[in-house]
Amino acid sequence: MADNDAWVTVAERAAIADGEMKGVTVGSQEIALYNLKGEIYATDNLCSHAFAFLTDGWLDGEEVECPLHAGRFEIKTGKGMGPPIPCDVKTIPVRVEGDNIQVKVAAS
Repeated sequence: MADNDAWVTVAERAAIADGEMKGVTVGSQEIALYNLKGEIYATDNLCSHAFAFLTDGWLDGEEVECPLHAGRFEIKTGKGMGPPIPCDVKTIPVRVEGDNIQVKVAAS
């Protein structure tokens, strides 16, 4: 990402319990946040196969399953785990600052 990208607070740390996920919107970007054993990760929230929010699906260990056609993605890498997934989803830099979860987004 470019140097002019910005960290944006999108949720409070307490809003996502261990083993849960949450969808947030930053501008026009839909982002999925995941809590995997206390570590927070972020990806695009839209499935690369069809228009569906990954956060409407199911979390299974370190993978998320799309609610429409059971496509699965590795949360840490965004890697699609096979058909019907045509491509990976983008991972988004994330950090926790105090009680806030922040993601790094492109400056407008």
